[in-house]
Amino acid sequence: QVQLVESGGGLVQAGGSLRLSCAASGSIFSLNTMGWYRQAPGEQRELVAAIISTGGTNYRDSVKGRFTISRDNAKNTVYLQMNILKPEDTAVYYCHVQTRYGMAYWGKGTQVTVSS
Repeated sequence: QVQLVESGGGLVQAGGSLRLSCAASGSIFSLNTMGWYRQAPGEQRELVAAIISTGGTNYRDSVKGRFTISRDNAKNTVYLQMNILKPEDTAVYYCHVQTRYGMAYWGKGTQVTVSS
């Protein structure tokens, strides 16, 4: 079992920055991919960014150049640095991890609201 604890969401003005954190605990020895998804009202949940255990990353096109995902394996924590935030980034952001055996775990979600 893996538990995920998220922090860092909140309200920010357009052009501002936020950093989301997600700390994993429990059966963490088998963690592989860590990442962030988001879901805006009336829309499908979408991948924002993901990072594998060795550091390779993948980003949604709309956030490239603005968002940076990173991980601290010693702390079992994944971060999402969000810069130049736009109102369209407003969504509930969900931490996601996947083990090397294919088990997936989700955080409860944290609200990010970007005002114009």
